[in-house]
Amino acid sequence: MISLLLVDDQPLIRRGMRALLKADSKLQVVGEAENGQEAIAQVESLHPAVVLMDVRMPIKDGVAATREIGQRFPDTKVLILTTFDDEAYVRQALQYGASGYLLKDTPFEELTQAIRLVHRGYTQLGPGIASKLMQAPPPNTAQSSFAWADLTPREQEILQLIAQGASNREIAQTLYISEKTVRNHVTNILTRLNLRDRTQAAIFVHSHRPIS
Repeated sequence: MISLLLVDDQPLIRRGMRALLKADSKLQVVGEAENGQEAIAQVESLHPAVVLMDVRMPIKDGVAATREIGQRFPDTKVLILTTFDDEAYVRQALQYGASGYLLKDTPFEELTQAIRLVHRGYTQLGPGIASKLMQAPPPNTAQSSFAWADLTPREQEILQLIAQGASNREIAQTLYISEKTVRNHVTNILTRLNLRDRTQAAIFVHSHRPIS
């Protein structure tokens, strides 16, 4: 059972989401919040596995709440679910630790699948979201390109597989190496590129990988 916290400033949206999610026996809504500040308090008391987080909310928005949840409660995954697909929102939310970014028109089956994948550690981006990240690379592109070139070919392979959402086991099977070796490579990659987690690694690849 995957425990969920619904965060949205519109009660009608939360009520509708709760009703829909009841149809999936593997998901359980354990709480609701109407802004980012309430969300943080609910995460602290309820320890949900996944937070479905809106972006624009009063008092504390979803991006700021995602950042604090990522810092204080690393075991809780945040999946952004919003109507806003602005590139700045997407990039900032992912950089602050969101495990995915979906729009509210996502079909129910795709949403529940995304929740499961995020819970397992994958990054989930809605259609068109990844292209927004690639179309508008952030500053320090030259420095990041140098960092990419400074990686070994094996590290570049692993980083690209991370960006595709592959787990350590899947990377090990693809490259015919052990999971322990993959974990060591991932740790080295994150350290050398000054990245916090696999989500930031995926953003790095989409934004800075040289076009061959």
